[in-house]
Amino acid sequence: MTEAQVLRQKITDRKVVVGVVGLGYVGLPLVREFCNSGIRVIGFDIDTRKVRMLKAGQTYIEHLPGVFFKDLIQRRLFRPTADMNELSKPDAILIAVPTPLDKMHEPDMSYIESTTRDIAQRLRPGQLIVLESTTYPGTTREVVQPMLDQTGLKLDRDYFLAFSPEREDPGRTDITTRQIPKVVGGATPTSGKLAAAVYALALETVVPVPTCEVAEAAKIVENVYRCVNIALVNELKMLFDRMGIDVWDVIEAAKTKPFGYQPFYPGPGLGGHCIPIDPFYLSWKAREYKMRTRFIELAGEINTRMPDYVVSRVMETLNERGKALRGARVLVLGLAYKKDVDDVRESPSVTLIELLQERGALVDYHDPHIPVAKPMREHNLTHMKSVPLTKTQLKRYDCVLIATDHSTVDYDLVCRHAALVVDTRNATARKKRPAKRVVKA
Repeated sequence: MTEAQVLRQKITDRKVVVGVVGLGYVGLPLVREFCNSGIRVIGFDIDTRKVRMLKAGQTYIEHLPGVFFKDLIQRRLFRPTADMNELSKPDAILIAVPTPLDKMHEPDMSYIESTTRDIAQRLRPGQLIVLESTTYPGTTREVVQPMLDQTGLKLDRDYFLAFSPEREDPGRTDITTRQIPKVVGGATPTSGKLAAAVYALALETVVPVPTCEVAEAAKIVENVYRCVNIALVNELKMLFDRMGIDVWDVIEAAKTKPFGYQPFYPGPGLGGHCIPIDPFYLSWKAREYKMRTRFIELAGEINTRMPDYVVSRVMETLNERGKALRGARVLVLGLAYKKDVDDVRESPSVTLIELLQERGALVDYHDPHIPVAKPMREHNLTHMKSVPLTKTQLKRYDCVLIATDHSTVDYDLVCRHAALVVDTRNATARKKRPAKRVVKA
């Protein structure tokens, strides 16, 4: 039997062992779905703290309970490890590592490269490698494959390679990882079919596409679409503010049209690992083909300057009340990048805090999901802790800035007792509030 036939038989018999590299917001949901389907999983992460926490039944991602994964470990369906020597054991290895931008807004491929290097050192015949990390079209074939080929093993004869973009939406409860259609594209047709068969063991809908490049591009298109439309509505927000028009009222009216329109909502800037980053991967790649992606660049420019716009609105509204921003006490509501999660990746709230502090404001934050600020690659707010949200506490601040609209926050309480509320999320809509105390931004 060929290696492809052996792997196919393991998949058919449900005896395939899956490895997941990167036990974060993408990797852990994959572990959950494969284990729920009775497939054994080995989870890899270079962060030994994460491995220890999982084994102890503790969580480091709020919506993914540690006790659930401890149960999987006890049932011997899941084994987390920081030992990369065990990469030779899984039959299929799914790579779910970060793909950030560097300070020049160019792709930082170091995590993909180091992970691929670790795999290549242990690569054995019969293994399938699938990259899930969002990246520019061509990464799987141009970056990952050459490193695997250097082992002397041959693609489609000895090992198999594919790309399947992650489609996680942290905190969402109406649809699970199992239900989200899974796009899969192989570096070869055989690799694509084997990868699709592996995912079909755990996920309801698998969408095969002709190549890994199509799968890579599909993910970028999804996020470019969102990035451009959010930039558009952010720019309209600034225009309508000058015109004395509430952009939120405009959106509510426009979305009554049952065709030709989809609502997007403004905010204080983009957050999360996808929309603020992924479009720039395509913009960077386009330069190789002597093209400029002007929509992407303009959208990035607009979205990136939103925190500055919000801070200027805070400054203006304080000035109107005879108070300078320097020395003012500001409470930022929400450190997470989106509502009802504990995810701070690329959160505009972090940028807002830093901008306010640079201008001399005394800043605290309140976030029911993040009691202590988390370490981040480009920012350091670990000295900060969430302050309680009480009537007495609110009266201490000159301004409360709503940056994240968590559902559990009592906005009526905020509006009643804060001297000034600057709302970037329309969280105070339909609340009982003194109108002069609330300013949209």
